[in-house]
Amino acid sequence: MEVNPADIQKQFSSKARHDFKLIRAAVDNGDEKAYAELMQIYKKPVFHVVLKMVRNPDDAEDLTIEAFAKAFRNLHKFNPEFAFSTWLFRIATNNCIDFIRKNKIKTMSIDSAVKMGDGDEIQLEFRDNDLNPADTTIKNQKIEIMRHVVSRLPDKYQRLVSLRYFDELSYEEIATELKAPLGTVKAQLHRARELLFDMVKDKKEFI
Repeated sequence: MEVNPADIQKQFSSKARHDFKLIRAAVDNGDEKAYAELMQIYKKPVFHVVLKMVRNPDDAEDLTIEAFAKAFRNLHKFNPEFAFSTWLFRIATNNCIDFIRKNKIKTMSIDSAVKMGDGDEIQLEFRDNDLNPADTTIKNQKIEIMRHVVSRLPDKYQRLVSLRYFDELSYEEIATELKAPLGTVKAQLHRARELLFDMVKDKKEFI
């Protein structure tokens, strides 16, 4: 990833320049704090965009994890001619589009601004049918990346998460399959997501 500091100063906001510094630290030095800060900055905005698309908090949590796993896995390919936020949201929305098409979910337009934690807004203007070869490549890495991450969960969560991610069962279907109370399934999946977020953030767990 080649970044010309002078060009960045001219073309991008201070927020984008800070993102570039974090990316450089993450890619060049394997700085886990840089990965963690990128996730801290964008986790909530990405989740809200995904939630707006799929309209289900549980699915939104799953898809947010996948988006960060894909982004961090491909961070060395990031093109600094564009803002990191644009690239990350593109990965997240294309991931949602794939999910929506597969599950035939009714959704709404995402051509709108997303508020960041500090009050700034990011304008999203993505089209559902606008999947380029790079997006397709990222999409095709989903199972490989997530299986690698899930394999590092404690044993008691692996079966549960596999049913959710790979078999794409509903919570009710998982409860039936495991002969477990629905509330227990939801609670354990919530904990499993927290662990997955930590693994993705630490980067070493899936690279």
